[in-house]
Amino acid sequence: MSTGGLVPHPPSPSDSASGYSLRGRQGHVIEAIGRAIVGGAYRPGDLLPREAELTEEHGVSRTSVREAMKVLAAKGLVDIRPKIGTRVRPRELWNTFDSDLLAWTHAEGLATQLMQDLIELRQIVEPNAARLAAGRATMTDLAGLERAALAMRTRAGDHVAYADRDVAFHLAVYTASHNALLARFGMLVADFMRLAFDVQQAAASDSLDFEQDALKHLAVFEAINRGDPEGASAAMLEVVLDGKAALIAALADRSPD
Repeated sequence: MSTGGLVPHPPSPSDSASGYSLRGRQGHVIEAIGRAIVGGAYRPGDLLPREAELTEEHGVSRTSVREAMKVLAAKGLVDIRPKIGTRVRPRELWNTFDSDLLAWTHAEGLATQLMQDLIELRQIVEPNAARLAAGRATMTDLAGLERAALAMRTRAGDHVAYADRDVAFHLAVYTASHNALLARFGMLVADFMRLAFDVQQAAASDSLDFEQDALKHLAVFEAINRGDPEGASAAMLEVVLDGKAALIAALADRSPD
């Protein structure tokens, strides 16, 4: 499945968010096998080739292969069983929010469903995060939200920079909710949001009114600023639904005829 050249900055696996470097020979093994699993070359339930085969195939030491398997196990992709082998785990057990998995999924041309799932999740979560922020935001939070919203307006002519500011605004709302789990969730999905925003904004760069979109984000800030939970929730839902429509249109444009 072609990505259609719509995403200028997909997540890069060179520096893993899970704390492992994907550079060098060991990194090559991690990425190669990770992509093979994500892309379906190895399916859930399959046993991976034995250590000796992987050592020969990738030109690395047994130690590198073992360490690579540990990294993939930490990402939920495989289950290592002594005397049995390394088996691919069911997809629902993978660490879906792992940024390396997102990068590999994107590289394999399979990120469409993830982006659609993300927008549905945001539709449920973000209006409620905005509602909480309206009752809990501190002066520092409000200053950060206003700064993020205004920064979107100043970058309305550059969709790449605009996507960055868009993500920053939504993260600021999660932070202002003062719910530790929501704030953490925002950090987990930041790469996913960036990918979705890049796709929808790149595809709509000639038709989307970025200035109007920025004003709708500013309306979210203004509702939070005046302590209006229902207004903040409604304004955020409108922002998310606008993004949903743009993403659906972008994905339709890049689908094969």
